[in-house]
Amino acid sequence: MEVKENGESMQTTLLIMAAGIGSRFGGGIKQLEPVGLHDEIIMDYSIYDALEAGFNKVVFIIRKDIEKEFKEVIGNRIEKHIQVEYVFQEINNIPEGCTVPEGRIKPWGTGQAILSCKGIVNEPFVIINADDYYGKVAFKKLHDFLIEDNKKQNEFTMAMAGFILKNTLSDNGTVTRGICVEDEEGYLHRVIETKGIIRNDHGTIDCDTKESKDIIQENNRVSMNMWAGYPNFIDYLENGFKNFLLDESDDSLTKEYLLPIIVDQLIKTNKASVKVLETTDKWFGVTYPEDKQAVQDSIQELIHQGVYPEQLWK
Repeated sequence: MEVKENGESMQTTLLIMAAGIGSRFGGGIKQLEPVGLHDEIIMDYSIYDALEAGFNKVVFIIRKDIEKEFKEVIGNRIEKHIQVEYVFQEINNIPEGCTVPEGRIKPWGTGQAILSCKGIVNEPFVIINADDYYGKVAFKKLHDFLIEDNKKQNEFTMAMAGFILKNTLSDNGTVTRGICVEDEEGYLHRVIETKGIIRNDHGTIDCDTKESKDIIQENNRVSMNMWAGYPNFIDYLENGFKNFLLDESDDSLTKEYLLPIIVDQLIKTNKASVKVLETTDKWFGVTYPEDKQAVQDSIQELIHQGVYPEQLWK
């Protein structure tokens, strides 16, 4: 645990985005599928790694309708080991003067998810997806970044975990990744949201996004929605969300307020500096039902290597 000069410990929080409906997985809440030997889910491993890296609070961002099941499957277990808070991402949680369009089903995306934490999170934080395995290195690097106070002249100081593209592919279909373009100092210049990424029969990487076709290769750094930031970023999300909702240029039934796009806009206007911290850990997650076995095998292998105990929480 980090200690400030006056003897107080440095508070850092892990924000876990778990409100997604799991549209690609079909049936069941994919974030709550067991993958470990003692009913651990992917989130257990992320929280375990975060605790080891020095984080001392977890905020679960969920939907009200999954609260009971969520607490039974993971929340109650985690509360014994780290401070836990719940916030709810709901479609109706929007600023005054805005309305939910008739026919809209899903909440408003990852930007709204983090905005749900306003008032609860007043300390440096790292954001992750609930159903992605990120590995120990990323948690350690982002945590250290936050407590070392790397503030530049920009209004917003942030960092992101840069995964190696070849370490983030699925054997069972295409994936969407944010390909990172960096400057010479390792700061993010832009993220190109790239769809349809797959390793082809020749062993090279293909994608559907025209803009990425010339630059895509297996060692590209990619964003897996693992960001580090400070509370002023949440304030910024609040202002931006209203503008997003009032903007009528996109389809109001499907449009989403997304972190990569928000961060990209901040970089373009020179308001944010985002340090890309590379991790060579292999990502895994359940994009397709067939991925579940591969995730279980990967966890089993990490236990075998001694990275994790067989039973995470004693």
